[in-house]
Amino acid sequence: MTSVKRWLLPDGVEDILPSRAHKLESLRRELLDLFESWGYELVIPPLIEFLDSLLVGASEDLDLHTFKVTDQVSGKMMGIRADVTLQAARIDAHSLNRKGQVRLCYADNVLHTLPRGIMTSRVPIRLGAELYGHASTAADVELICLMVQTLRSAGIPGVQIVLGHVGIFKALVAEARLNEEAESQLFEAVQRKAYDEIDLLLDNKVHDSALKQQFKELIRLSGEESVLARAQEAFAAASAAVTAELNELNDIVHGVKRRLGELDLHFDLCELRGYEYHTGIVFAAYTNEYGRAVAKGGRYDQLGKAFGRARPASGFDTDLKVLAQLSEKAFARPRGILAPDSDDPSLALKVSDLRSEGEKVVTLLGTEDVANIDVSTMYCDRRMIKRGAAWVVE
Repeated sequence: MTSVKRWLLPDGVEDILPSRAHKLESLRRELLDLFESWGYELVIPPLIEFLDSLLVGASEDLDLHTFKVTDQVSGKMMGIRADVTLQAARIDAHSLNRKGQVRLCYADNVLHTLPRGIMTSRVPIRLGAELYGHASTAADVELICLMVQTLRSAGIPGVQIVLGHVGIFKALVAEARLNEEAESQLFEAVQRKAYDEIDLLLDNKVHDSALKQQFKELIRLSGEESVLARAQEAFAAASAAVTAELNELNDIVHGVKRRLGELDLHFDLCELRGYEYHTGIVFAAYTNEYGRAVAKGGRYDQLGKAFGRARPASGFDTDLKVLAQLSEKAFARPRGILAPDSDDPSLALKVSDLRSEGEKVVTLLGTEDVANIDVSTMYCDRRMIKRGAAWVVE
């Protein structure tokens, strides 16, 4: 690479320059303060760890997006994290090992081998919250409400919440006694919304006509809130297992509405995102300004088992870079005081006092007179001038 090209960065990797960095950091601090006000404790997991713990129970998609390297100390394979959820589950199950409810949050970089979408960063800043140790729908309600409040605090306009429940699909699969190959084929077809292919698979693999019809109804249950009423009709004669999962979804919807009032709610009952580890509710937030989910989450009760404790768990995360891009909030950069470069002890004392009071003081290095400088070019709006024996701010 010639010296002329040394400024180039890999595709999907970018510098964050001062104005954007200020907005990102201001937003990060504000949202972490929000999480703390709800009782979520900040954790900072390592950027890299052994692959067998970093990818335990993870999806094939996460595996593909994880950079692998060889540890020069142990010779074992390590991964540079592409997600933080598994690390938080490890911390809860092993490092903290507390009883009862544990609330954790994080805001840190991850690294992806490939971008997840057009114009998306390969080094997103994942911001998220996880609640462990409570199995009832109250935990899911809290996380959905916190996700909504996070987006509101970030100034994201026109948010739509989409809810699903992987437990309904899993209950039907168990009742149909589908083998692993058939389940995988059906899952892939549902992900692609390939209805003709799905119907053909069900006709060939599911012999119970009522169960087959329930599958066909499920994969077409998406849309506005009327979907819930349609689901109640479609599964009126369903098994207790299916009915229990549907009732759980209804309970969560009612709980969220009680706490937040009316929301722009939508439903997709065959949304199977995170099917490998999600065990119940899945939820995501969308806005017309962005072509992908701006935040997503769900319940994943078994993820901690690999770390020694299977704990009830629910959580969500988002990309702080995307929030800053979509945010309608303005974070004004604080203006400061421009001071001359001088060995005068009284000036040094004045500057120190101002900084201790929270003021920003910028020293104009060299011999140039601060009176001749446009202070706005240095993000200042005042000057330090000596009047008689005293230094004053003007």
